[in-house]
Formats: sequence, structure tokens, C-alpha cells
Amino acid sequence: MLAGKSSWNKLRDFWNQPLFNKLNRLSTFCFTLKGTFFYRLVFQRFGRGSCLRKPLFISNPMWIRIGDNVSIREGIRLEVIQDNAQRTPELSIGNNANIEQNVHIVCHSRIYIGDNVSITGNCSIVDVTHPYTDVRHPLKIGARIRDDNSYVEIGDGSFVGYGAVILPNVRIGKYAIIGANSVVVRDVPDYSVAAGVPARIIKQFDPISGAWVSVRGLQRGC
Repeated sequence: MLAGKSSWNKLRDFWNQPLFNKLNRLSTFCFTLKGTFFYRLVFQRFGRGSCLRKPLFISNPMWIRIGDNVSIREGIRLEVIQDNAQRTPELSIGNNANIEQNVHIVCHSRIYIGDNVSITGNCSIVDVTHPYTDVRHPLKIGARIRDDNSYVEIGDGSFVGYGAVILPNVRIGKYAIIGANSVVVRDVPDYSVAAGVPARIIKQFDPISGAWVSVRGLQRGC
């Protein structure tokens, strides 16, 4: 009886929503069904309740793991490249993450995005470096990839602001905030705010006072 009442309340709530809210919820439901019946067959893992929207670009999904209740919006690029047969790429997105429009994630070695991470629109996350020093190389720079065991890690609960770029060999800690349009080239500790080009730590959480404290006079990039 309670279960039936709950279902009736959900239906009534849906019916009372504005038209565009109804359409959005129906769209989400359809894309979630596609995840259940199709993406689970092609990804290494595609979690329960996750939603992947078109238009999109995906390569080598057999090396991509997506957790439960993940929302990935339009314009996503999930590109995994195997440039060395001795190295298996790993691209992992944790539970309850949300990735907004036009985010590019390119992985040839290892990219880990933790649980409850928010990545806002137009961000880039790459573990790929394009060597350029050999001016006589027959391949264009964009087609060259440095053969290294690079990585990007983004800790649980972190927030990546609009237009941010996360470059190779960076660890972003738990509950870290990356400012809009920042370029992250060095590690960011847990419970920190980093912003700028290159990104620098501007605030850190002080567990003793329970407050976010400004970081002054820090000359080294984060």
C-alpha cells in the first residue's frame, strides 16, 4: 500500500510540473534506459541510474568505468587511446558524479574521477602530452603522444569550475574547488581552493577553526 501511494505521489508530482520540466524528466528517463540496456554492454562498467546524453564522442568504452547515478550532459568527449600495447588505459568516473556540457576527457594511461565530483561546462581533463621539440618529426604535433605512465586524479567531493583545464600528472585532493578558467599543472591538496593560470592555492579549510582561511604570500603554483 505504501509503495503504491509513493508511486501515485511521484506520478502526481510529475503531472504538476511545467511542460519543459516534464520533457526534461522524460528525456533523462529515456537516456537512463539506454544506459541500462545498451551502454552496460559496451562499457567496462556503466552503473545503475547513470545517464549519458547525446551528442557525444566515445572511443574504446571497454576501458571506461562509470559509477552509479552519474549524469553526463551533451557534448561529452570520452576518448581513450591505447598508444602502447604494454599499457592498458584506465578511465574511471565514480558514483554520483555530474559532468556538464562540452567536457573533454582524453586518457591514454590513467584518469580517476572520484565520487560526488562536479565538473562544470567546457572543462578539459587530459593525461596526454604532445611532444613538439622534434621539428622534423613526420607526424603533426597533435598526432604525437608521449609514451609515459601519466595520470590525473580528482578526489571525492571536488568541484571543477567552468572552463578549467586539468593537465597531466596532477592530483586534486578531496573536497577541492578549482576556479573557473583555471589551468591546473600541479597538485591541489584536500580541502583547498585553487584558481588562476597557472592555478594557485588561495584558500584552505582550517579544521581547528572550522573556517576557510586565505593563503597569502604563496609564490609556488599549486
